[in-house]
Amino acid sequence: MTAEEAIASRRSIRAYLPAPVPRDTVERILDIAARAPSGTNMQPWRGYALTGAPLKALCDALVAEAGTKMEAEYRYYPEAFFEPYLSRRRKVGWDLYGLLGIARGETEKMQRQHAKNLTFFGAPVGIIFTIDRRLEIGSWLDHGMFLGNVMTAARGMGLDTCPQAAFAPHHRTIRAQLAIPETEVVVCGMALGHADPTAPENTLVTERAPAAEFCAFTGWEGR
Repeated sequence: MTAEEAIASRRSIRAYLPAPVPRDTVERILDIAARAPSGTNMQPWRGYALTGAPLKALCDALVAEAGTKMEAEYRYYPEAFFEPYLSRRRKVGWDLYGLLGIARGETEKMQRQHAKNLTFFGAPVGIIFTIDRRLEIGSWLDHGMFLGNVMTAARGMGLDTCPQAAFAPHHRTIRAQLAIPETEVVVCGMALGHADPTAPENTLVTERAPAAEFCAFTGWEGR
């Protein structure tokens, strides 16, 4: 796959085949992703990759507390959504629920679907990513570029992913399960594996605004 093909074909996959992913493959993906730039080459990312029994143990512990009110150690979304972000958020939500046959007002079904985050959507590999809490926003930006590389590298190897902020509120349980020190903030999780081609949720292709809508171009003639 070319870099363009890998980026363009990346989607958030929410159902996986049970086919295992070798450690060498996961390690290669992370090695490639670690070529991401970072201020003064600090490389402020850390990961905890799981499969098999350890992955199941973490998922079981998280599912046991599903529905319990918890808070992440950082704010991912604004307190109140506004345009154009509100409309985009609503559209992707209803597009996904529509594929799953979940109608407006079916709160219990929505909650069950959201809880699938806590099992990495059945992926054979789950990765928890953290960052040292003493670092500043610049290092968080660098961490985001690294995460983008992880997903692109995975696609280049024919694998699929789903980045999941849903793990952040469960940082205490994750910390206890994986022996993550208090000096690290749980940033997100990521499912990794082969997409289940029969799952309707995996047919979702989200829209993107074109560059002409979000970028100002200056100095080119004739346009």
